[in-house]
Amino acid sequence: MTAGHCISSGQKYRVMLGEYNRSVIEGPEQTITVEKAIVHPQYDSNDVAKGYDIALLKLSKCAELTDEVQPACLPPAGYILPHGTECYVSGWGRLSTNGQLPNILQEGLLPVVDYKHCSQRDWWDFYVKETMVCAGGDKVAGCYGDSGGPLNCPGEDGEWEVHGTVSFVSGNGCDTIKKPTVFTRVSAYINWIKEKIENNLP
Repeated sequence: MTAGHCISSGQKYRVMLGEYNRSVIEGPEQTITVEKAIVHPQYDSNDVAKGYDIALLKLSKCAELTDEVQPACLPPAGYILPHGTECYVSGWGRLSTNGQLPNILQEGLLPVVDYKHCSQRDWWDFYVKETMVCAGGDKVAGCYGDSGGPLNCPGEDGEWEVHGTVSFVSGNGCDTIKKPTVFTRVSAYINWIKEKIENNLP
């Protein structure tokens, strides 16, 4: 699962599982080609703020589960994270707005900002939709290059759930005050995800 804006028509993709330090081969990495990429049909590449910024990737073969490669769960359909829930973003995006791209996987704690707050006029206003999740603040944020990466939150049973995929940040900077990182809210698309999986991603 990734963001719709990460997929370009006609391009071929591969997924690297178990990656940590991109500058060296550490051993646990698994490289698997993507057999098919399905972008949500209502995603508009000319206007990411409309929402539907989600895509599914069908791998050409099953991943081998190891200590370094484990699945995360999907959240319950329609579930809304409470304000202040502590979740984590991870990726190899820039370390700051104009900063370097790291070789080592980064992780950041991002408290959830509920829709009531995030949609206020001096925050994201109408750019954020109820099918999105805002998280983070003015010190820790997703940044350019983190697109499509997960917002992982602890579930009730102690398992990690993927509640979001990085969609966009402020053009004024990744950690702009009152402009938290915006994620596609995965729980809004559970029915679509299940339909595609059941139909073998047609």
